[in-house]
Amino acid sequence: MKRLMETNIYDVDEVLIVAGSCLKFMQPKAFSEIEKISSNIYSVCLEETHVNMVITKVGGILRTGKVKKIVFVSVDKSPHCIQMHYIQDELKKMMNNLENIIVENYVAVDNRIELISPEVISLSKNLSKLSTL
Repeated sequence: MKRLMETNIYDVDEVLIVAGSCLKFMQPKAFSEIEKISSNIYSVCLEETHVNMVITKVGGILRTGKVKKIVFVSVDKSPHCIQMHYIQDELKKMMNNLENIIVENYVAVDNRIELISPEVISLSKNLSKLSTL
């Protein structure tokens, strides 16, 4: 895994995976599943790095026009890592070219990955609505 915040924005491939830095150690089998998608994996710890810095970095990477698919992967139940899945919404508000990029979100749980829908991510940011369900 390369460190996202230390990587040149032009040093990317068509598939960009942004994963929580602890994923490889906390959920090694889930990490192996992610490696099957692409070996172009960049780590970031949202306990260490503010999410706004990551949004700016990923935005710069996407601006290069090289990325066709971006995958966000977090460890389930992490109060910091959950922010990984909010990055796409902020980028959509800032950029016009995101509609041409495939975006997928996964969460690692019990050493496997689960695809998370945009609706679930949106709901996770709306605690008042979630409390009525």
